Amino acid sequence: MHPAFSVIFLTTLLGVGQGLFLALFSSQAYSVVDVLPAQSGGFYALGAFIALIFLIGGLIASVFHLGHPERAWRAAAMWRTSWLSREVIALPIAMGVIALYALVNWLGIDADLYGLGVPGQVALSVGAFGVIATLALFVCTAMIYAAIKFLQEWASPLTVVNYFLLGTASGFGFATAYAAVAAPDLVPFYGGWAITLTFAGLLSRAASLFRNARIKQKSSVQTAIGVRHNKVRQGSMGMMGGSYNTREYFHGRTAAFLKSVKWIFLALTFPLPLLLLWLGLAQMSAGLLMLAFGVQYVGLLFERWFFFAQANHPQNLYYQVVG
Repeated sequence: MHPAFSVIFLTTLLGVGQGLFLALFSSQAYSVVDVLPAQSGGFYALGAFIALIFLIGGLIASVFHLGHPERAWRAAAMWRTSWLSREVIALPIAMGVIALYALVNWLGIDADLYGLGVPGQVALSVGAFGVIATLALFVCTAMIYAAIKFLQEWASPLTVVNYFLLGTASGFGFATAYAAVAAPDLVPFYGGWAITLTFAGLLSRAASLFRNARIKQKSSVQTAIGVRHNKVRQGSMGMMGGSYNTREYFHGRTAAFLKSVKWIFLALTFPLPLLLLWLGLAQMSAGLLMLAFGVQYVGLLFERWFFFAQANHPQNLYYQVVG
């Protein structure tokens, strides 16, 4: 498939925003039961606002993928059958709840909603809805691709797992750098989870690469053109130049180029951020921790490009002379 940079930025920015919100909510929930030190409402409010900025950035990036942005509202009409429509619905819901979470923390709104006598019940209640919306958004975004059965590289539960783990790893990585500036007591918590999620993401992404390298394609040249003959060789693509099919369903890069991108994203997304996180935690360096996030995010851009480019559309069998 041809990777669209608008979708690459959409999915990676959404992942950071969702992961950052989950990091903030989890630490606030732990602070209520005295597992972690409590922080001011401003810390959670500012963090949630930054998460919202990442989500808005992803939303803006998605507009560049639309042929007619003025008709974008129609994308939600097929929510019963389309994961894209469900994502279109889940994204503004998640953004709205995260914005409300930021507002509640900023204004210090609280009440004993459940008769427990513990603080932060309003923020945690709003945040719980945010967690549900965030997880639903992860599933909707990943299932847009995992649900396409004829793209065998995508049609796997590992697609959903990878989107969740890589998104949350980058979000917790940013939370670690943010805490190094605003709440040093939370750095070990966020950093530990960033390392754990990054390592888990490495395992799941490696599993998907291993799986995809061993896929036996269900389609062939014979099924592509409907000719049942043992030897079929295409000599022409049947037209004088390219078309929408040859532009949008194939990346046009060599196998060597794809292999180089694979090793780049593996290095930038996993071992280098892990090393920088470890050094940043050891030295309590906000600069190193932010660098770890930046390196990993660049790696995720390469990873997402490779994710799209690796998917082999069956129609390329027919256009293989161009492909």
